[in-house]
Amino acid sequence: MTNIQKQEIENLRGNFRGKILLPEDHGYDTARQIWNGMFDRKPSIIARCVGTSDVIHAVNFARNQNLLVAVKGGGHNSAGTAVCDGGIMIDLSLMRRVTVDKQARTARVDGGALLGDVDYETQLHGLAVSAGIVSHTGVGGLTLGGGFGWISRKYGLSVDNLISAEVVTADGSLVTASAVENPDLFWGIRGGGGNFGIVTSLEFRCADIGTEIYSGLIVKRFEDAREYIRFHREYVRTLPDEMTVWMVIRHAPPLPFLPSEVHGKMMVAVPFVWLGDQARGEELINPIREITESLGEGIGMNPWVGWQSGFDGLVGHGARNYWKSHHLKGLSDECIEEIIRFANQLPSDECEVFIPHMEGAPSRIAKDETAFSHRNTPFVLNIHTRWQDASDDEKCIAWSKDFHSATNGFAQGVYVNFLSEEGETRVKDAYTREVWDRLVEVKNKYDPNNLFRVNQNIKPSG
Repeated sequence: MTNIQKQEIENLRGNFRGKILLPEDHGYDTARQIWNGMFDRKPSIIARCVGTSDVIHAVNFARNQNLLVAVKGGGHNSAGTAVCDGGIMIDLSLMRRVTVDKQARTARVDGGALLGDVDYETQLHGLAVSAGIVSHTGVGGLTLGGGFGWISRKYGLSVDNLISAEVVTADGSLVTASAVENPDLFWGIRGGGGNFGIVTSLEFRCADIGTEIYSGLIVKRFEDAREYIRFHREYVRTLPDEMTVWMVIRHAPPLPFLPSEVHGKMMVAVPFVWLGDQARGEELINPIREITESLGEGIGMNPWVGWQSGFDGLVGHGARNYWKSHHLKGLSDECIEEIIRFANQLPSDECEVFIPHMEGAPSRIAKDETAFSHRNTPFVLNIHTRWQDASDDEKCIAWSKDFHSATNGFAQGVYVNFLSEEGETRVKDAYTREVWDRLVEVKNKYDPNNLFRVNQNIKPSG
């Protein structure tokens, strides 16, 4: 590092309310860690922001010094885009304030807040933001890609409930993106990821769901997977928007309601959430319970905060993760056969095949309302490959890629938040051609030199 660079860093420190970390500083190694243990990258500088002014100073410094920029919110993206080698990590993880307006049913959320932060604050008023399913997920990154979870079929995606956002653009400006201010930017950040700037706060509409929901997990025998999935593919599409039913195929974790002899065996887990009267929810869920034998079930009225964090333990920080994903046009018999074939070959006990049912409210929003393109496909297939030992990398990644290739013929597009490092062509698959062209126009306006490119990148045309 030259004396000029050292002086520039000291100048940055002098204007910075948070903490500037260099590789030799205490806390540097902790700050650079992200959720996916596959990435051991080392930025030259970590700017730990505590407010929007810090973000602006960090962006101006990065641009003036021609540094590669990674932005960390929750650091949860499977592609590892929250950290870079060399360059600067602009770290928002200290910015986690959530402010709820009970009367307006809105929540203002800092750019580094986690889903759990939002749940705890909104639930003081019986409210919830339509978002993800793991409490240590960053709300900002989740939202910018679309954001779906247990209440999305009733209330829409995270981007459908975003009212406005404060964004620091590549030139260091702080702008508001909403339906009335910079509407082109507002359109782009609702599905286009972190390509256009750093979002320092987001304002959401909240749903009034109360503090408890009827929900649970039904565990089916893997031996009956073919029969159950054929039932599931038809039945869940008849359900009202208030009911969300998903599937997860994996080795059974030691769930308290499962007999010990089931632990570690293959299973088809069927988690659900019902937003309504418990008696009606029981009626709707009974056909699922009865169609094939169940190994166990845990069903009842559950606190929303507890349910939202109930699966955290299966996806903790530090493991190695590689995801491949599609939107599925359906679950044809041929698709089911491929799913079962590859599920029989899971390369580790932590891998899972995650198949959420979509549709509902998001499918009824105009296709050009936001940059989130694929609103009408009924299912998502997420091949979540997860393991601990680097020596298993080749085996696990090969399984995921082969599985993905075998199911490609049943697919239509991909959810951008479920992409790993797969290149520009695959990023384009997250959008229609019309949406992609419009996103490039927004990129040209707000980040013409591609300062924000450590992401699922949309390159400016220039």
